[in-house]
Amino acid sequence: MASPSQPLRGKRTCKKIFWAVFPHACFILSLVIYAFLGALMFSHIEGNRKVNLSEEYRKFLQDLWHISRNLSDNMTENEEIFKEKIHALLNTTEQDWFVNPKEKWSFFGSLFFCCTVFTTVGYGNTYPVTRIGKYLCMLYALFGIPLMFLVLTDMGDILATVLSKSYNEFRKLQSKILASKLCSGSTCNKGDELKSSEQSKVVLNEPLTIMEVLKSQLGVKTKPVKYRNAEIFEMLIARENEYTKLARNKSIERWSSCPELARGETVSRVIKNFDKIGKQLEKLDVPIVLMVLVIFVYISCAAAILPNWETRLDFQEAFYFCFITLTTIGFGDTQLEHPKFFLFFSLYIIIGMEIVFIAFKLGQDRLICLYKNVISFCGEKKVPSKKVYPK
Repeated sequence: MASPSQPLRGKRTCKKIFWAVFPHACFILSLVIYAFLGALMFSHIEGNRKVNLSEEYRKFLQDLWHISRNLSDNMTENEEIFKEKIHALLNTTEQDWFVNPKEKWSFFGSLFFCCTVFTTVGYGNTYPVTRIGKYLCMLYALFGIPLMFLVLTDMGDILATVLSKSYNEFRKLQSKILASKLCSGSTCNKGDELKSSEQSKVVLNEPLTIMEVLKSQLGVKTKPVKYRNAEIFEMLIARENEYTKLARNKSIERWSSCPELARGETVSRVIKNFDKIGKQLEKLDVPIVLMVLVIFVYISCAAAILPNWETRLDFQEAFYFCFITLTTIGFGDTQLEHPKFFLFFSLYIIIGMEIVFIAFKLGQDRLICLYKNVISFCGEKKVPSKKVYPK
């Protein structure tokens, strides 16, 4: 039969998990809301704008009409001239002349544009045309880019923790395998030695009286009087600390059983979680080769999936596109035919940028260490050694 304290412990555990996850969920949710609000704003402003036929567009149509009128029946004579004129004329065209704003700036298209803004990718194939759209784009990027970097840092801490623990567990497993191989060829008496050393130590697992300590610990009797008194004094201090620790834990449980009294402690715990953002990235210490391998596998998986709906891209083009995207270079030379489907890949972009961000952080730390070693080496070479002259 379950005790009444078990449901309370379950509720407390759920509360602890909720307040631990709350900062991370808050950042991600705020970024999603910011993207959706930006999509609604740009789809309304840029999608409902009126397309006015400019003087450049009229001149383009007039030149195209003149070229087509001057064509002769024999195309072989004027073929090269015709190609040069058409090529020069097409270089003066603008994409906005032949695109319906409502189709280009739909909700999904605007959402895709917002993702390229605050991730600093900026492909260049979609951009605001109106003056108010340009001003709002600058304002949107001014707040969106720091928010994106905050999400990257926060999620990077989680990935850094996972990578560090996985790498440490792998190293522990590797050391155990090597130790078992070394011990298989020779007799290992280290375990017996450890057991004997542990038995020889003065151990106090539970509060005991002085007489019980003297009766139970044989090693204390054989020692001189001053060392025996010192160890007894240390055991009394340990017993006192154990009592105070238990009393403190009981007081915390009484306070945490009342939500009104524990509210301040919960708020301080959440504030500490916010203050710890970016600390795990500073502690991360894994080989840079491992991070390069993780990036290669991550991009290869996307490059194998992306050509399923982007039929113009093969594996190599998709790999190039994903690399240019995750590194936020964004040339815009490879354009997507179905950006709606790629929006569902936005989570992949964010996680991939975090992995690349971690790799860049590791590379930065390695470069700093390299510069320090080079400077210290050059300094030692240039500093002349002191000569000792005889008196």
